[in-house]
Amino acid sequence: MRIISYNVNGIRAAMNKGFIDWLKTDPADIICVQETKAHRDNVNHKEFTDLGFHDYWYSAEKKGYSGVAIFSKIKPDNVQQGNGYMQSDAEGRVIRADFGDITLINAYFPSGTSGDERQGYKYVWLNEFVEYLDILKKTRPKVIVCGDYNIAHREIDIHDPKGNKKSSGFLPEERAWMDTFFVSGFTDSFRHINAEPHHYSWWSQRFPTVRLQNKGWRIDYISVTQNLTDNIADAKIYPDVKHSDHCPVYLKLKF
Repeated sequence: MRIISYNVNGIRAAMNKGFIDWLKTDPADIICVQETKAHRDNVNHKEFTDLGFHDYWYSAEKKGYSGVAIFSKIKPDNVQQGNGYMQSDAEGRVIRADFGDITLINAYFPSGTSGDERQGYKYVWLNEFVEYLDILKKTRPKVIVCGDYNIAHREIDIHDPKGNKKSSGFLPEERAWMDTFFVSGFTDSFRHINAEPHHYSWWSQRFPTVRLQNKGWRIDYISVTQNLTDNIADAKIYPDVKHSDHCPVYLKLKF
């Protein structure tokens, strides 16, 4: 099972930058995208189905905002939109697909960069998400959580840890949440394979040189419950794939 997680920063914009041509190279069996900023009816979704993908969307009520989707060449047994929390569901942040005894969660974690109100909501959302996972794991113990977590976990995951210690996405409280999340029974698939620095998945668009100089953050993850850790065959980040300010992250599981 090959999985890609990718914040596309607008699915239509990504399609205009060659996203479909990239999908034709067969990068994975399952493509989980975040920040679609579109409803299915407003996208030429036939371009995905023509490539053999089953497509499942969960969009925000607000147009041009947030949203997640799963494109899968393996037909899931069950798809569930949302996690049952009103604001999260209104913002189209979580979609679930079951493949046999494995549950895949595609999530777009909130950003807190716009100010205190959204940072406060981010903490609420993180706590609600843990509650959702805890309940889910009681009946579906094999879980993959992929998406844009909007948090760089450790100093190795950000190019300038000292300069960003007060930045949303690298705050002590957010990093502590990540600690707790992994201790609760999840494995960071990329770090399971690769302990090297300078691997990032997002670069600020404020200055065009930031990505060229690789001054990035690793905020996109594919995490697996520990009962799937031994199935991790490969995990990669693809910084040279450029349809967005993020890049795709990849996981291969062997069974």
